[in-house]
Amino acid sequence: MTSSTAPSASPSTPALPVLAEVVRSGFTEGRHRGSLVVLAADGSVELALGDPAAPVFPRSSNKPMQATAILRAGLDLSGERLALAAASHSGEAFHLELVRTMLAEHGLKPDDLQTPPDLPLDPVEAEAYLAAGGVREPLTMNCSGKHAAMLAVCVRNGWDTASYLDPAHPLQRLVGEVVAEAAGEPVAAVGTDGCGAPLMAIGLVGLARAFRSFVLAEPGTPERRVADAMRAHPEYVAGTRRPDTWLMREVPGALSKMGAEAVQAVALPDGRALAFKIDDGATRALGPVLARSLGLLGVQGPVVSRIGRAPLLGGADEVGEIRAAF
Repeated sequence: MTSSTAPSASPSTPALPVLAEVVRSGFTEGRHRGSLVVLAADGSVELALGDPAAPVFPRSSNKPMQATAILRAGLDLSGERLALAAASHSGEAFHLELVRTMLAEHGLKPDDLQTPPDLPLDPVEAEAYLAAGGVREPLTMNCSGKHAAMLAVCVRNGWDTASYLDPAHPLQRLVGEVVAEAAGEPVAAVGTDGCGAPLMAIGLVGLARAFRSFVLAEPGTPERRVADAMRAHPEYVAGTRRPDTWLMREVPGALSKMGAEAVQAVALPDGRALAFKIDDGATRALGPVLARSLGLLGVQGPVVSRIGRAPLLGGADEVGEIRAAF
């Protein structure tokens, strides 16, 4: 007789450490486990929690590498356009207008995007969009800037635009090469991201190493051009109400990019860097863990407190918080 019970995890596999606690009315009602790495300025591992060498899907934290591949393939992007190519945008009007412009500049239209129809990522924008009669569209999906840039480089090189998300497409093969080079390790697995694009798995140490390499790259190189565009135009990378924007605006030289399933990577201009993933994918723990990690890097100030604040409400009153536990 076959049991319907799923096999349990190996008893020899250690549990990941608790990175955040959910504390309501003085009672710890939940915990979020994960892995984290902090790199010193010389690139050495200063702190490792959990298993930061194990491969993860960095999700949108891979976008700086994808944008670098687009530059290497010959598309001459800069400024807001390059920042938007590395974005998980909020769906604000200025994001959508620039995506339309980038498409039109290369003879493309929103129907060419293969992003899944979606609402704006930012809840405030989504409510306003729906109130105005908007419906889910590929253009509104938060990865549409990246996809517009991918389509544009295909037009520039005479590559097939219908198959631009195929892992065997020349652009996606180049993305894989850039990810492995920046991370300093081979790609462990290739999957499909929420937007439909190929997704390369690397360890968190490799992810932190990649971000570090971008801020330390020579001026004018594709990696440095991406980092500089993101830092100069962070509102195009995220949005006006997003932690990545706040951090890059208020901490000089910081490069920051979150990813779905509670992934985050940050590098400072002197080479210090961090990367982490909350194992259960709970983005509610991302801010407190990020704020604590920044503190370990010596980053302080109002922006860190703002990012780390995650209150819990009981009725209309604040009765607890999600807080870092390391």
